[in-house]
Amino acid sequence: MEEEDAGMEEREMESDDDEEDGEEEGMGVENSDDEEDDSSEDEKENEAEIQRLEEQLSINAFDYNCHVDLIKLLKQEGELVRLRKARQKMSELFPLTEEIWLDWLKDEIRLTEEEPNREKVYELFERAIKDYICPEIWLEYAQYSIGGMGSPGGIEKVRSIFERAVTAVGLHMTKGQTVWEAYREFENAILSTVQPPPGRVPSSEEQGLLNTQLERIHTLFRRQLAIPLMDMEATYAEYEEWSEQGVADTVKYQYKKALQQMEKCKALEESLLAAEPPKLVEYQTYIDYELKQGDPARVQITFERALAENCLVPDMWTKYNTYLDRQLKIKDLVLSTHERAVRNCPWTMGLWKSYLLALERHGADHQTISDAFEKALNAGFIQATDYVEIWQVNLDYLRRRVDFSKESSKELEELRGSFARSLDYMKQDVEERFGESGDPSCIIMQIWARIEALHCKNIQKARELWDSIMTKGNAKYANMWLEYYNLERSYGDPVHCRKALHRAVQCTSDYPEHVCEVLLTFERVEGSLEDWDVAVQKTESRLNRVNEQRAKVAEKEANLARQEGDRAEQRRKAKADKKAQKKGHKGFQAGEKRKAEQDDYPNEWNEDSDQAPKRHKGNGDQTTEEYMETETGQFGRNAPPGYKPTPSGNKKAQQAADQRQNDDKPELRNDNSSVFISNLAYTLEEPEAKLRTLFETCGPIEQVRPIFSNKGSFKGYCYIQFESLVSVSEALKLDRREVEGRPMFVSPCIDKNKNPDFKVFKYNTSIEKHKIFISGLPFSCTKEQLEEMSKSYGTIKDVRLVTYRSGKPKGLAYVEFADETQASQAVQKMDGMEIEGNKISVAISNPPRRNMMDKPGSSRPTTDMMPRQMYGARGRGRTQLSLVPRSVHRQSAPVSKVENGTAAATASAAEAAKPLSNSDFARMILNK
Repeated sequence: MEEEDAGMEEREMESDDDEEDGEEEGMGVENSDDEEDDSSEDEKENEAEIQRLEEQLSINAFDYNCHVDLIKLLKQEGELVRLRKARQKMSELFPLTEEIWLDWLKDEIRLTEEEPNREKVYELFERAIKDYICPEIWLEYAQYSIGGMGSPGGIEKVRSIFERAVTAVGLHMTKGQTVWEAYREFENAILSTVQPPPGRVPSSEEQGLLNTQLERIHTLFRRQLAIPLMDMEATYAEYEEWSEQGVADTVKYQYKKALQQMEKCKALEESLLAAEPPKLVEYQTYIDYELKQGDPARVQITFERALAENCLVPDMWTKYNTYLDRQLKIKDLVLSTHERAVRNCPWTMGLWKSYLLALERHGADHQTISDAFEKALNAGFIQATDYVEIWQVNLDYLRRRVDFSKESSKELEELRGSFARSLDYMKQDVEERFGESGDPSCIIMQIWARIEALHCKNIQKARELWDSIMTKGNAKYANMWLEYYNLERSYGDPVHCRKALHRAVQCTSDYPEHVCEVLLTFERVEGSLEDWDVAVQKTESRLNRVNEQRAKVAEKEANLARQEGDRAEQRRKAKADKKAQKKGHKGFQAGEKRKAEQDDYPNEWNEDSDQAPKRHKGNGDQTTEEYMETETGQFGRNAPPGYKPTPSGNKKAQQAADQRQNDDKPELRNDNSSVFISNLAYTLEEPEAKLRTLFETCGPIEQVRPIFSNKGSFKGYCYIQFESLVSVSEALKLDRREVEGRPMFVSPCIDKNKNPDFKVFKYNTSIEKHKIFISGLPFSCTKEQLEEMSKSYGTIKDVRLVTYRSGKPKGLAYVEFADETQASQAVQKMDGMEIEGNKISVAISNPPRRNMMDKPGSSRPTTDMMPRQMYGARGRGRTQLSLVPRSVHRQSAPVSKVENGTAAATASAAEAAKPLSNSDFARMILNK
């Protein structure tokens, strides 16, 4: 019974275990179902996203980020067939990055492991190494080729790939060493196969193979040690240990030389390692260094390293292409680099331009150049002018293909057809996209007309083209008519020259005087008396109309200026009245306080009007003089109430006070031998010493008087008095010299109270035909650069860059030529020129008229006409409130007439200065 009970218990336990296992299996099935549901939902979402990306690429195939996202999703889903197609499409449009290529190559290697045909992978590697020079891709290529070394010619194929790899990236200072080491490992593996077993003497043939293989390894060591690479010391130590014969002296010499070169470049490599991507500045510095060293291979590898991280920088590609075009001139290298440049930056017209020129320079066939040009038109340039320039490059190429000794040829017809197509392209495609043709001066049509006249002897076709040019809004420009005139002068006849000049006189609006002068000169040389009379009559009539129009415009501008001046004067008066009312109200409220102050500080009515009124402190014992600085000198007056003298501890302020007291000696001053310096920086330290050093070259200096404020801070101007009058003219030549980044103004020391109309700079309001005005200059443009640029058009008399008072440039300049003809020529040639990316505007200098209210002698009231003595030496007080009771205040007589700068009513002035008695004050108060 016990055994039966035990058996029952065992069966029950087994049944319980089975039930538990069944429950666990059921739960596992439920969990797997949930995971399958989640994965299926993710797959649906990913598939929807893949379809969206494919649809977006069908609309815009040049969406780079969309290609990258699609490849990531397809790789995640394991869609190998679709993934291969996506990568293929992207590689056709863009060069792929190192990461994308390595992923693609590894996937293809796994897919073809079982296939005997390895050529597809080899082709893919060949495409990969053309996009960028990447050591990792070359290393992967070489290692993959080792797997096929068992096939016929496999070892030689591996060696050829390794040789190409060390040629391409063996000079890479940080990553080239891995390629060299892999190459040596491969050769060491070959060495182990040709070595005889221990104890057996090799045959002569085996010994020959062994010696050849050893020499290969020796050669690899010698080649690597002659190149500056990181961790060269370890390679040299390995060679010493490996070589049974020791290291040759020549190898040691080459190694030491390379080591020294590596030490020079070590700082540049460390800066690259420390910098954040894209490291453009660091690479530029590295490239400049290698260009100075002059090793073409090292220059090339440095450019390639920079472009691998800055592939979207057009300037870097341009610099690299220029170097290859001018220095190396190797066809395959040059053309492949140009092609890579336009694939990376297709929107840059300059890269396409240099690519087309390089194709022609290296003898590419006509179809290849035509295909490249069509790709350039579809690249999507960002400016309308880019299309004009790329068309010019293509038309120049087609023109060079034509043999003009034949009356007609296939090339000539193609050239004419391309000219016509370019005009249609500008009118339709470019104008539709940019709203402008990009060729307002019709440069393409001008070139076509000149080719027809010069090479094809078809002057009639050239005239038709110029008629079309003039109908496009160019008839008002003198330079266009003169260009047409020059064409007729060279290839036409005098009759058409005369017609062109007569039409130019009637139509030109920018420089009619110049066109009229050209017509008269032509008639002097070519025409009869009748032709001369007609020309004189037409030119005079035209110039009279032009002068009338200019007079009307000038009158209109003057009226507008006068109206603006009147409005400004009204605003000024209203503001002054409002201010006076406000301060008068405050003065009335503080009347009692003012009266008490007057008792404390009585006015001295008998004081001369030329002297500043004095105020004494409450104790009446001490007075401290305070000075007011002006452009013509300093005026003293006693300290106002509440003025605190400078503490003795303030050394700077004390020096300023001492300077004022020492300089305020009229007997030591001579304005005729002095100059006034202004616009100096307030922060200028030790101005007296610095200015004395600067002006010592002009002559012996009597004294330097910098002007300080009451607190001892420099006020930005000073006076310099020389011992001789001759030194003044030399000092004035230093005007606008930069002192600590600001232009220093140097002017004669003139008392403006005596010469109120004196101005150092004369503002010209009339047209200056011998001077040109340039705007739109880059702020980095210097006077020397502008002079160098302009001197090819004539003799330069002066160049002036316009700046703010702080010294910062405004982007404006004036260039003065020797005569009007040179200035006109400079305007025609320089207008629209690009300087450092800025398009400048050039015109004859014609300053606008100044505001009439600002001119001396205008009706605008000035403070100089008001009696200054009523405000004291400092002019109006801060409150502008009179301290004299209104009941006794005497108004100054108005100035009724001015003769020679002085008031005519001297009698009333004398009466105002007459002292008053106490009885006079009493009568005045009682009368009120």
